[in-house]
Amino acid sequence: MNERILVINPGSTSTKLALFVEDRQEWKESISHTAAELSRFPTINDQLEFRRDLVLAALEEHNEPLSGLAAVVSRGGNLPPVHTGAYLVDEYLCEALRDRPVDQHAANIGAAIALQLAEKAGVHAYIYDALTVDEMDPVNTVTGLRGVRRPARGHNLNTRAAALHYCAENGKDYNSSTVIVAHLGGGITVNLHKNGRMCDVVMDEEGPFSPERAGGLPVYSVVDMCFSGEYDKKSLMKHLQRAGGLLDWFGTGDLQELEVLMDEGDEEVALVYEAMALNTAKAIGRLAVTAKGSVDAIVLTGGMACSSLLPGKIAEYCGWIAPVVIIPGENEMNALAEGTLRVLRGEETADLFRG
Repeated sequence: MNERILVINPGSTSTKLALFVEDRQEWKESISHTAAELSRFPTINDQLEFRRDLVLAALEEHNEPLSGLAAVVSRGGNLPPVHTGAYLVDEYLCEALRDRPVDQHAANIGAAIALQLAEKAGVHAYIYDALTVDEMDPVNTVTGLRGVRRPARGHNLNTRAAALHYCAENGKDYNSSTVIVAHLGGGITVNLHKNGRMCDVVMDEEGPFSPERAGGLPVYSVVDMCFSGEYDKKSLMKHLQRAGGLLDWFGTGDLQELEVLMDEGDEEVALVYEAMALNTAKAIGRLAVTAKGSVDAIVLTGGMACSSLLPGKIAEYCGWIAPVVIIPGENEMNALAEGTLRVLRGEETADLFRG
């Protein structure tokens, strides 16, 4: 059986590629895009042909003919809410990402790139665990304003892969387990996996601050910022999403740099670092309440989980809830390949998006 899978992961400044055979990565490539290159394109959708051609060139460099592929999979973009797992990419799904996405994101063009390559190869294209997976229990969506619903946005791909990995390694059935997973990256999100569903989440806009995100803020203060005359919507959103957190405090989001400063006795860095760890643990505790205290494990994943200091600090605050397991790194490429492999082997079924 042919199990050669091409994985595509478009990001804001790069397009990552990898070729998997079964569950083994044969090669990977990260194509960087300069600000000057991307400035030629007014919108993300306008980058489609540019990025597709770079992918084709990379395949040629690796002597990887499209005819040898079994499937193409891309990171899923900001579709209207979907469930976990695989979706078959077709023109309807690509149209939704192009014309009515929930938000703009480079991943929105990934499905279209995957579909064009898959059609040339005569195989199917998929997305898996898209950015907008929403399996929230209704009670977890209610807010104090009738027209405002808590959505479910987070690092769904990596966190679900980490939960599945934990269960597989520990002989547990994901569909009957309760696992809280915290993704520690440029943004921090935490979600609750209970009986095979991601039924609650603490998003980066409401939870811990992080290297780039401001996190949850006193809402009245944010209203004051909105009407201060200092910001328009675009600049304020950039401040909250890309220039908040550690960047706003110290001008850097590099955890290693800050840990060196802590070792040298910088008390302000130590205080803010501790607060980030504590706020992450508070978000974990919030989801433990949703689970009524019955949690099999807390999993810490993402780039900052590689730190020799941060995971331990988080565990000091929340380790009493459940055992804390560290699965470091952002394993999105592997997660996309593993999900697609399950589809190829008939272990999962890919759905059609018609939202």
